[in-house]
Amino acid sequence: MARHRSSRLVVDASSASVGLGQGLVLLLAGVAQSWSLAWPFHDGWQGQPQGWLQILSLAFLAACVDRSRNPLQAFYQGVVFASAWLIGSTWWLFISMNLYGGMPAGLAALAVVLLGTSLALFYAIALWAYRTWCVQGMGVWSRASAFAVLWVLAEWLRGTLFTGFPWGAIGYAHVDSVLHHAVSWIGVYGLCGLAAWLAMAIAAQRQDRREVPLGWMARGVSVVALAALGLVWFGASRQAASEQAPPRPALTVTLLQGNVAQDIKFGAGVGRALTDYRAALLSNTSDLIVLPETALPVLPEQLPGSYWTELQQRYARSQQVALIGLPLSLSGSDGTRRYTNSALALQAGDAHSAYRYDKHHLVPFGEFVPPMFQWFVRLMNIPLGDFARGAVAQPSLVWRGERIAPNICYEDLFGEELAQSFADPATAPTLLLNLSNIAWFGDTVAIDQHLQISRMRTLELARPMLRATNTGATAIINARGEVTHRLPSGVQAALTASVQGVEGPVTPYARWVSAWGLWPLVALCLGVFVVVAWQSSQRRHGQRRFGP
Repeated sequence: MARHRSSRLVVDASSASVGLGQGLVLLLAGVAQSWSLAWPFHDGWQGQPQGWLQILSLAFLAACVDRSRNPLQAFYQGVVFASAWLIGSTWWLFISMNLYGGMPAGLAALAVVLLGTSLALFYAIALWAYRTWCVQGMGVWSRASAFAVLWVLAEWLRGTLFTGFPWGAIGYAHVDSVLHHAVSWIGVYGLCGLAAWLAMAIAAQRQDRREVPLGWMARGVSVVALAALGLVWFGASRQAASEQAPPRPALTVTLLQGNVAQDIKFGAGVGRALTDYRAALLSNTSDLIVLPETALPVLPEQLPGSYWTELQQRYARSQQVALIGLPLSLSGSDGTRRYTNSALALQAGDAHSAYRYDKHHLVPFGEFVPPMFQWFVRLMNIPLGDFARGAVAQPSLVWRGERIAPNICYEDLFGEELAQSFADPATAPTLLLNLSNIAWFGDTVAIDQHLQISRMRTLELARPMLRATNTGATAIINARGEVTHRLPSGVQAALTASVQGVEGPVTPYARWVSAWGLWPLVALCLGVFVVVAWQSSQRRHGQRRFGP
């Protein structure tokens, strides 16, 4: 008896494994999905999202999971695919840790692999749940729905737990595809669900519906989904009509790209940055001048001589505003001083009441140290690594009739947080502004990936976005997600153009997210999963009861 149980365990373990051939193809499919976010090769597609490639690569995973022998094999398939995708999407973290942080190359590479693999577990667990509850006896539509909602839940958990790391979500591959028309209603997470649904609908194993008819609950899910798609297209047509409204007065803006290499930014490059930015700030005549994140890499009180006073006096007597990225200090109630990654406005008026924005969503390990990870940070040499957080939905900078809402670097990954500023349509931003420093990651595909992320935010919120960056991509994106102006990456230059904010209606996505966060989407996904899983269990029970 014991021998029989032991041999059964061996058989079960072998049936759960992923073969070498299938594993290699899953690895390649995962890498292809990372390429779909921003094409990394130097050809006519460089930097552009490839929605077709994302659907194709995910469809291969969907086909493998739908035909997997058991839930454990589906789990392993998810680990292989998602690890390759996530490591392929964020490999450039190695540069920040090794080249600029001083971490040994082997340890930095291991850290990237461990991060990608640990995040892959969200998707592996989702696929395990799919294969456990949502395959037996279900039609293609129901299985595609179950696969899609579980994928969305995995994306949501990755983007929220432990402050979240949603970089590389599959929805970003569709910023130019036909699916992007749905974004103003369902946001990037909903777009992830649509992409996952299509992938499984294409790949699912067809079953004989005469044996397993489509149940009433699945038909109900189908009707709801079709109605939702109809609302999406209706909303897209309304948005297109609203964009034909009379334009607002133009605002002349200059976005400065200092191109200060990261390895000298906080050392030998400080003097160059101060000199170059000072000259530009004193001579520029645009209505709005924007410097990137930590363009001035020292506190105002640490600036040499009359540097800061001269800039304040220059803008106090002008009809211009300069928004400068720099660290600022705060005095705590206990007498301690904390520091913020901030943007500060120079403008006419009282210098002590100048507009200030403090970054809210900080980067783990780069801007704050997670609990119990001090040992890891000590392996690197990264300055300005422990900031205080600003509030969510800070007031906009009001200037020349525009309400300009800044966000700093990593923050524009979190559309649900940017949407909090749209809770009151009367004070909703008319223009979004991102200040970034991607020099931490070299001249890599991270620059183009971040540009596509910003484009997604403009589609979700129907507002233009200005991007002022240190090394790229400094750009202007209109409310339809189109890049209208862009500087080449890796050069020192200034981008000057006329822009117009959008006063139009708040998007449906901004309305429901600002009111309830992402919980309605999460509740919908859980509800669909429960319905499909219950229906699948009923059919399994019926087959056991009445089968041969």
